[in-house]
Amino acid sequence: MSIGDKLGKISRRDLFKVAGQYGMSSTLMAAGTFGGAMSLASLASAAESTYERRFNKEAKHTLKFGAAGFNARNLLIERAGALEFARDLEARTDGEIRIEFIGDNQICGQVSCVEKCQQGIVDIYAASTQNSAGGAPYLNVLDYAYMFRSRADQYHFLYHPKSMALLREPYERRHGLKFLFSHAELRGIQMGLAWEDKPTITSVEEMFGTKNRVTGTQLGRIAMEALNLNPVPVAWEETLDGLKQGLIDGAETWASAVAYANMSPVVSQSVDLKFFCGTEHTAMNAGVFDSLSGELQDAVLESSYWAQTHVQAANEAALVKTVGHSDPQLPGTIFAQNNVRNAFLSDAEIKKAEEMCSPEFQPQLWTEWRDRLNGWQGGADTYQEIYDIAREIEADTLPENVEPRRWWRT
Repeated sequence: MSIGDKLGKISRRDLFKVAGQYGMSSTLMAAGTFGGAMSLASLASAAESTYERRFNKEAKHTLKFGAAGFNARNLLIERAGALEFARDLEARTDGEIRIEFIGDNQICGQVSCVEKCQQGIVDIYAASTQNSAGGAPYLNVLDYAYMFRSRADQYHFLYHPKSMALLREPYERRHGLKFLFSHAELRGIQMGLAWEDKPTITSVEEMFGTKNRVTGTQLGRIAMEALNLNPVPVAWEETLDGLKQGLIDGAETWASAVAYANMSPVVSQSVDLKFFCGTEHTAMNAGVFDSLSGELQDAVLESSYWAQTHVQAANEAALVKTVGHSDPQLPGTIFAQNNVRNAFLSDAEIKKAEEMCSPEFQPQLWTEWRDRLNGWQGGADTYQEIYDIAREIEADTLPENVEPRRWWRT
């Protein structure tokens, strides 16, 4: 079954027709439950059932969830957990909390969702921490180059009780936002069609001098400049056109982002540089969280934990079976259908890149931002402490085997 078959044949017009009857949130939540092909009749039936369950009692709190460009279809590609969190929270609170899910960039985009959540226009948002770092600069703390070796390291930190002091509490204190959960991948360079007929990239030097899109992260730019990758700020929504028109050679992002954003037709090689975080997180306005009863606050945390465990397993499977980010690459995946080659660099090449740009080997590049982040945190050496936590597990630990923990409990 192809990716198109798996995600169904529902047209945009049909989706809006069903949504007109049962509401967009109920329709998207219903669509997100389908693992196989989806017909219009089955979607309508599921949307009706979802609507009746969600509205069988009056909600105490209706929360707006601004989910950038996400929808039920692309959340089956990049498993960021947004719809699963919304469904679980509604069920866990027996409808006392109702979520109005607004994706497809209708209320906010990758860069603006963080500010809309701080302003109270939305109560919850989903976007990458890197794109959100413009409005919430403390999120740069995740972006030191080669602080994490693997996706397993990232999940281990997200579950770790010390993530409270090193990530969550400073983020809430400085920016008024509560970090709930996140997907975890590591960023590489996604080369455009000019590299379609060139040999698969095997060394860092082959990318020297190329011009590449960078997100809102300040720390990501430090690493790219040190690697001679010429960072150019380009909005996520404009990256596809930039690659298509050849205005940029490549883009720093991660594999499932290429797949979910329909960028695969204009990417020829996905270079797995793994040089800093790609974390599609979900966060909540801290004032809204504080306004909930203690019981409902507990439910938000438990639903966040549940969503984190779901994402950990589901995204690992989707990377291989849906995206095609594996060696060998499975037929029928998005990358295979669009002739996107995976360029998995050797350990020696990754080490070379690390020695060129990481705080461990090039501390002088990071002094200003490291001091700033350490001050915002309260005095800890943010890089060293997160680096050490990431290395509490073996380097070859599989991401799906990382032990889940409720991070807010010591």
